[in-house]
Amino acid sequence: MKYWFDTEFIESSRHLDLISIGIVSEDGRELYLENAEVDWSRASDWVIANVKPYLTGNTISRFEMAQRIKRFIGYDSPEFWGYFADYDWVLFCWLFGRMVDLPKGWPMFCRDVMQYAEHVHCPRSRFPQQEGVAHNALDDAIWTKQVWEYISRWEAGK
Repeated sequence: MKYWFDTEFIESSRHLDLISIGIVSEDGRELYLENAEVDWSRASDWVIANVKPYLTGNTISRFEMAQRIKRFIGYDSPEFWGYFADYDWVLFCWLFGRMVDLPKGWPMFCRDVMQYAEHVHCPRSRFPQQEGVAHNALDDAIWTKQVWEYISRWEAGK
């Protein structure tokens, strides 16, 4: 089954700190989690202004985040998709420890909708407009799924 995901995070020199993660499954289920262990002292003014106001404040530990993600995905053989997902994937994997600590049967890579779009020559200007809150991990994951669906239709119509 396919899963589209996004994270919000703090990025500073040689440091990434997960703030939140949103995941949407191919069958329409959604998961949204916020990290209780964020070091807000490293956050940029941009993150404070564009991410923090949209958080729910319902935070849990990174360990609990990993447990909930495992329950959400279960024993599926997942296919993960993100949008410009390099940092998102690293942060996702770090929830479980090292990449080799990912649950059995899970891939050690994710696919990126922008790479897919470029591969099939689908112009970014044609992507659907995002609804919801930009820089909310769940809203961004929902939009990423919508973009993937658009690209798939684009490719099929060629």
